[in-house]
Amino acid sequence: MAGSSLLALLDDIAAVLDDVALMTKVAAKKTSGVLGDDLALNAQQVSGVRADRELPVVWAVAKGSFLNKLILVPLALAISAFIPWAVTPLLMVGGAFLCYEGFEKLAHKFLHPKTASTESEHQETPALSPEEIATYETQKIKGAIRTDFILSAEIIAITLGTVAHTGFLQQVLVMSGIAIVMTVGVYGLVAGIVRLDDVGFYLSRKKASIARLIGNGLVNVTPYLMKTLSIVGTAAMFMVGGGILTHGLPMIHHLIEGASVSVLTLPTVGSILNMLTPTVLNMLFGVVAGAVVLLVVTLLGKLKPKKNAEKAS
Repeated sequence: MAGSSLLALLDDIAAVLDDVALMTKVAAKKTSGVLGDDLALNAQQVSGVRADRELPVVWAVAKGSFLNKLILVPLALAISAFIPWAVTPLLMVGGAFLCYEGFEKLAHKFLHPKTASTESEHQETPALSPEEIATYETQKIKGAIRTDFILSAEIIAITLGTVAHTGFLQQVLVMSGIAIVMTVGVYGLVAGIVRLDDVGFYLSRKKASIARLIGNGLVNVTPYLMKTLSIVGTAAMFMVGGGILTHGLPMIHHLIEGASVSVLTLPTVGSILNMLTPTVLNMLFGVVAGAVVLLVVTLLGKLKPKKNAEKAS
């Protein structure tokens, strides 16, 4: 009896693990788009840090990302169990914040180009004091962790939707597995990207001509890669943020779906446009939303000094 009970228990455990593995695979597939955005954003966030401090900064952000998910997984389970209606509003607040951050970067770049250039040169100069370097690194880390929190919330929410019909244990296992795999994957790749130039310098000093050719290629390509990631990272803020907002607004979501279906009638390019239309429209909606939020934040910021002045008088 004891032996048969043990076998039955092991069989149940195997069945649960099979279900967990299958659902983890499905959740990973659904969150792969957010993973790409997460990679681009975080590679962009750690750019501009001194070369010998890049890996420590990536590690600090990775630890912050683990902490984010340690908060988000239990929170998502609790919200799903007790106040499931709150998931969409919370996601939309996060989406609006992503759009705001993206538009703020665009506004700063185009409205204050000289200031941005001066700051960039100041950041890259080696004459910064240790205190200034530490402050700059802290700001970069906080910004990256803040952005990671929103993207992590999106990943956890998508995963929760995948396992919502299962038992509590399976939800915990799948969501924890996705949280760990996504964090290790993203920051492992970010660490590799930010050290590409060092690999290039190492290979360029080798005797073999092919190694030198690859090394010089990496050295020349890395600056363009980082610029590309910066652009992609900003675009990702609008795509992810705009996508969250449009999914939370049924009328807008249906309009975008209708537009993507309507382009299918076009010859030759219909299927391609069908795939691109939702992404482009979500991004445009994200740009508009970011502009609106920035305008509101700016107006509120201008009202605060007036209120303080009135109180002082």
